[in-house]
Amino acid sequence: MTGEEVAGPAGPKVLRLLSFVGAGFICTVAINKWRELERKAILREQQREQLAESSSDVVAVHKAIK
Repeated sequence: MTGEEVAGPAGPKVLRLLSFVGAGFICTVAINKWRELERKAILREQQREQLAESSSDVVAVHKAIK
């Protein structure tokens, strides 16, 4: 055997190709969604840090004024 498939109807081969392409599409969508979620989480964390820094600056200024 050479490892080649026996010639037959093209239907199963086309179906296999379409399922392979479909699986690739689904994986690509899932990877992009994951990247988007990670990016949003990083942005939220940076906003929290900036908010904490700005609130600590306000407290320091208020204490300096007293």
